[in-house]
Amino acid sequence: MKSVWATGNMTLATSGKRWLLGAMVAVGLALASASVLSETIELSEETQTCLDCHDKETKQKKLESGELLSLHVSAKAFTGSMHKETDCEDCHSDIDGKTHGKVATDIQSRRDYALGMQDSCLTCHKKKVSEYGDSVHAAMIKEGSQKAPLCSDCHHPHTVQSSKIVEPIAATPCAKCHEDIFKAYAQDVHGIARVAKGATAPLCADCHQSHNVKAASMGTGIKDSCLSCHKDAVKQHQDWLPNTERHFSAISCPACHAPNAQRRVNLRLYDNATKLQVSEKSGVPQFDKRTNAADVNKEGLNERALWSLLKEFSQSGDDSKTVLQGRLEVSSGVQAHQLSAKALAIKDCDTCHKKGAEPFQSVTLTIAGPDGRPLRHGVQQDVLNSLMSVDSVRGFYVIGSTRIKLLDILLVLVVLGAMSVPIAHMTVKRLFKGMRDKLEAERLAAQAEAKSQAATDENNAPEGDTK
Repeated sequence: MKSVWATGNMTLATSGKRWLLGAMVAVGLALASASVLSETIELSEETQTCLDCHDKETKQKKLESGELLSLHVSAKAFTGSMHKETDCEDCHSDIDGKTHGKVATDIQSRRDYALGMQDSCLTCHKKKVSEYGDSVHAAMIKEGSQKAPLCSDCHHPHTVQSSKIVEPIAATPCAKCHEDIFKAYAQDVHGIARVAKGATAPLCADCHQSHNVKAASMGTGIKDSCLSCHKDAVKQHQDWLPNTERHFSAISCPACHAPNAQRRVNLRLYDNATKLQVSEKSGVPQFDKRTNAADVNKEGLNERALWSLLKEFSQSGDDSKTVLQGRLEVSSGVQAHQLSAKALAIKDCDTCHKKGAEPFQSVTLTIAGPDGRPLRHGVQQDVLNSLMSVDSVRGFYVIGSTRIKLLDILLVLVVLGAMSVPIAHMTVKRLFKGMRDKLEAERLAAQAEAKSQAATDENNAPEGDTK
């Protein structure tokens, strides 16, 4: 009997615990429901109706291309996003609530659907959309690219968060398209500082902008980005680097700060009148047409072909003249993102200033394409050693490296000529020193004799003569 009673007490105790646990779960669920309600209470009736239907992970649509378009919109993620105060119809204005879900809608592909939704961003983000419209990405889309990122590729419309929220580096949308470059960045001095050390270091948008993205290899974009953070860089280099300003204008920062990279000379077509890099017009592929015609054997442009191209690109009838601006840079975007610590940067002058220097063995000719990205064609290395290229590489000639021998000789002659003037003067002065001393002695003797004669004449004058 006692054992039965004890067993009954245990059963009652267990039952009580289970009741209490159930009550706690019920309260928790009620609180959770209240929390969800508080999050969705500001949503309009129409938007709440949309979420009630689309908050299903299995909801999807098969497109004409055979792709599956997910129609799932997480209510929780949406109410926690920056768009939580935006009604569905603000972006999906083409949807008729009466026929939606009842009448089939033809969609060719996910890309076409995303392109069709681009304009909806303009309603609230006019400035950002305008910046994007001037970017290399937008230009690529106009040229028919199927890979250039659209707004929704970087900003998921239903889960977008504030840009002020710090996310893991792996969440950077640029990595989707630029995977190789991003992997290189993650291992360079900036990526390591940001990932391993948790320090503030530049990410993609800090150097390339978020929306107004330009081709980094064009213009002075790389140098400007570096100097925006390293404001004292010029001053610090002046302590040890001669002719600092010339180096900064003719050498890309990664050429020295990515010591293991391959370097090349990039000759850029430049309009002397507008002071801008020459750009290819959309639909008029002159660059490829002209370079391919001049380089039939695909051996690279020689000095004659290069000279001819400059004449062809120069506009006739005005003061415009196309010249070449040379710049030393790394050979690829991946290498440009393999920056090392400052202590490992190249400081040895012989790296460039010696005969046969490695950076001068590879030469390319570049023009800006219609979408802002560079168009390139190989140039024979000997073009840097030819007298015919003097005009082409002016402002970039480096004695001891480009090795235009006549220029070396002329420079030596100029230096010798400048030195010969004072040397000749000193030589002549020394040779005629004796003659000058003799003439000076005779002059002084004549002056002394004249004074003596004057004194004698004064003493011999009559006493009454006052003159």
